[in-house]
Amino acid sequence: MFDKQVYINRRLNLRKKIRSGLILITGNSESPMNYPKNTYRFRQDSNFLYFFGLDLPGFVGVIDIEEGKDCLYGNDFDLDDIIWMGPQPSVNELGQSVGIPCTHPMKELASTLQRAIRNGRKIHFLPQYRAENILMIDRLMGISPALVGQYASTELVKAVVSLRSIKEPVEIAELDKACDVGYLMHTTAMRLAKAGVPEQELVGAIEGIAIGKGYMTSFPIILSQNGETLHNHDHSQILTSGRMLLTDAGAEITSHYASDNTRTFPVDGKFTPVQKDIYSIVLDALNKGIELSKPGVTNQSIHLETAKVITAGLKNLGIMKGDVDEAVANGAHAMFFPHGLGHMMGLDVHDMEDLGENYVGYDDEISRIDQFGTAFLRLGRRLQSGFVLTVEPGIYFVPALIEKWKSEKINSSFINYDKAMEYIGFGGIRLEDDILITDNGSRILGAKRIPVTIEEIENIVGKG
Repeated sequence: MFDKQVYINRRLNLRKKIRSGLILITGNSESPMNYPKNTYRFRQDSNFLYFFGLDLPGFVGVIDIEEGKDCLYGNDFDLDDIIWMGPQPSVNELGQSVGIPCTHPMKELASTLQRAIRNGRKIHFLPQYRAENILMIDRLMGISPALVGQYASTELVKAVVSLRSIKEPVEIAELDKACDVGYLMHTTAMRLAKAGVPEQELVGAIEGIAIGKGYMTSFPIILSQNGETLHNHDHSQILTSGRMLLTDAGAEITSHYASDNTRTFPVDGKFTPVQKDIYSIVLDALNKGIELSKPGVTNQSIHLETAKVITAGLKNLGIMKGDVDEAVANGAHAMFFPHGLGHMMGLDVHDMEDLGENYVGYDDEISRIDQFGTAFLRLGRRLQSGFVLTVEPGIYFVPALIEKWKSEKINSSFINYDKAMEYIGFGGIRLEDDILITDNGSRILGAKRIPVTIEEIENIVGKG
């Protein structure tokens, strides 16, 4: 938790963006695994964390625009709780710690909201993703669960996105810290990798780094020799000589700021000529994407420029053909690069995605391109100083996709299908760095960049 003035300022800034009414920010409650007292690890709602700072279940925050008052609703712990959990702070003490002297028992929230409704006041709330909070809004405001999403406040969504998109210095420090843990996770996977080691053993080792520090992973680890499956959570294989291993993993530290990096490397610690060819193209695309990332440039244009790097590289290998610009304009590159270049990152590994991807990644100026591959670009809008995002190009040889496009002669003017078929079984390569947009360009987050050049990779993989 940051100093209370951070949260006071955030709520003041939010209040300036909303014309009138009440702002309702729901916290999360415990989620049971199989019976009520056996719960998953608690994860607070990111918007509640951002504005109210309390990493505890069972709270709701209310910001009254007209009265200029913030209130925290929650119940004090009783003796039964204290017996099991030890001494606990009161709701009032918790409120004071984040600059909120106005606190109430949870039962009073209903009368606060009903009074506002009777007086014709607007109640702003964000899209909800937890069933218990959807049901709470139904209970308190009489909105059917099926309609809660339709009543979410677009005005509030846009206000929150505008604030959370620009990272404060205290947030950047946390993101650097998360990326430092990510560095340890990825270099550990590289050092332990060798033929005969189970994938699951590497997953356990790198997840243990986060857990051992009191943290958690920022998403379920992706680690697989079948890198052509973009989000491959199957870890059942044994590392095999001659194959490439893709590892996509990150840490979520105590403050819940996240990292998200991907590295792909040969199990043997030495690239074959074919692996080196494809890897070099992806690395060139990664470096180009980072080089182009600066304030005022649209991420959509950067995505398309990295697609041209990939297309030109594959053309040099005889896998693609024709004019590079035309090939990208026609979406031919997407058979090999079928996803977006990156996404926002912060309190969420896909930052604010619960608020709606189009609100976070696009705006009135930049619209999503409705074309296979490029349509999956989560972040297209113009970059600003203070944005934190990932840059993650890749090349994948997906058998089903290659066979479908070949049979339907899709983009046959730009793809040499006979040559592409030779790469079935190769897998996929993705490389991903986390960057901060600065006043003049960008920088990679964390104290050190995870090994990424061919020489760096060959000097670390399998070295124990």
